[in-house]
Amino acid sequence: MSEHYDVIIIGTGAGGGTLAWRLAPSGARILLLERGEYVRREKENWSSHAVNVMGRYATKESWTDSDGKPLHPHTNYYVGGNTKFYGSALFRLRREDFGELRHAGGISPAWPVGYDEMEPYYAEAERLYHVHGRRGEDPTEPPASGPYPYPAVSHEPRIQQLSDDFARAGLTPFHVPLGIMLDEETPPRSKCIRCATCDGYPCLVHAKSDAQVVCVDPALGYPNVSLLTGAYVERLETTASGREIAGVIVKRNGALERYTADIVVSACGAINSSALLLRSAGDRHRRGLANGSDMVGRHYMGHVNSVLMAISKCPNPTVFQKTLAVNDFYFGSPEWPHPMGHISFVGKLDGVALSAGAPAIAPGFTLDLMAKHSLDFWLTSEDLPDPGNRVTIDRQGGIVLKYRPNNEDGHKRLAAKLEAVMQRQTACAIHGHECHQGLFSRNLFVGQRIPLAGVAHQNGTLRFGDDASTSVLDRNCRAHEVDNLYAVDGSFFPSSGAVNPALTIMANALRVGDHLLARLSRRAAVREAVLS
Repeated sequence: MSEHYDVIIIGTGAGGGTLAWRLAPSGARILLLERGEYVRREKENWSSHAVNVMGRYATKESWTDSDGKPLHPHTNYYVGGNTKFYGSALFRLRREDFGELRHAGGISPAWPVGYDEMEPYYAEAERLYHVHGRRGEDPTEPPASGPYPYPAVSHEPRIQQLSDDFARAGLTPFHVPLGIMLDEETPPRSKCIRCATCDGYPCLVHAKSDAQVVCVDPALGYPNVSLLTGAYVERLETTASGREIAGVIVKRNGALERYTADIVVSACGAINSSALLLRSAGDRHRRGLANGSDMVGRHYMGHVNSVLMAISKCPNPTVFQKTLAVNDFYFGSPEWPHPMGHISFVGKLDGVALSAGAPAIAPGFTLDLMAKHSLDFWLTSEDLPDPGNRVTIDRQGGIVLKYRPNNEDGHKRLAAKLEAVMQRQTACAIHGHECHQGLFSRNLFVGQRIPLAGVAHQNGTLRFGDDASTSVLDRNCRAHEVDNLYAVDGSFFPSSGAVNPALTIMANALRVGDHLLARLSRRAAVREAVLS
């Protein structure tokens, strides 16, 4: 292949898809490379058995853990990346997350850019991804330049009851900011139908604000943007000096193809972007491309996550459960002056999904009964950047993920806080304090930590910073050592915060997009001056 492009973007998820949308109107020739295909629209999109038990849409790729054992990652390779399957909870990092924070387990470092620089891009990303929310409810909410573009998604009765009880217990519950195409005022016009198959499923009616629907497909409406699917990027070649990418080597349909561009952007996820740079080692980059600092692949983070189920005698008939969150303990409490994290919900679990996760079965309950009577909490705490938590590759170029959890005390305290506040709620009108409803003194909690294979919140590995000796990327997410190489997935994070990274990845892609537009404009002006 001899085609040359202005920009090649590797990956079409939250970072790559959003960047393509930003650059598309510029007229620059843009090539999107996606290793997967489009998710097929089929009834299995909404099948719990197909999605959760059979893993119909999960990659069959196998990685290796630190002990050399096979690791089967819970990730997906499709147009739109993992946003096709996310729960579309789109949080901003807190203002404090951009500065240095002291945790019980160590220091969360400051970012080279501050919240004020990111704020306008957060606002734009919220408009682009149809985020529903309500300002002023979240006690840790950073300042915003305007309201959410769409009203908060309403709670169903059982969740509203819980919200009211949390408030009576002294907490400040708030509505989760959600990227869905929902119109509750005029339901006949609403693309979203508030189904039970949103979190973890591809949306059969294209009503979830994923990167394919919101960004990639609109970008492809421009004649200067093209997409190749089934295109796995094996490595990047450099010029003799090692200062520029000279070629992108793609394996497609069993054959190797080579593409070139003035600018190359890696957006294939924190793990795969670092693996790509390591596979691209050469004479000028012997430890891996752009890896003079030996930071490529290091400081992998994925949050300390767990699911906590509270079982009741009364059923929980909620369909769309993921509307309520609590951040009262995000930065700690009077008796524990260290960050703990974030409490919200996963999509409503069913017995089939529980069979795949195999939680401990509550006494006297079957999996189906547990699911019908459970409140399904999602707890997230920040894990800290550790250079020993890293992505490497084996001799065949396969991914090796080494990770030792850290900063776990805050997460344990967060779970204890939830249990304690649940025990202070009002009595059930039917069963009194014997309901075990996830509200009362005799709660039955079933907890499950998310294993290493759960890489949905992957970040770090190509951290950005002003010091080239301790970071891979500069403040504009350009590689310190390679002038035309950028990264816009979650790899640039120097710390993880304690909320879903998706909106920050999207906002940063818009920010880097503006930088690239200025660079492309300068290059065009120089060419025009030379020709004239």
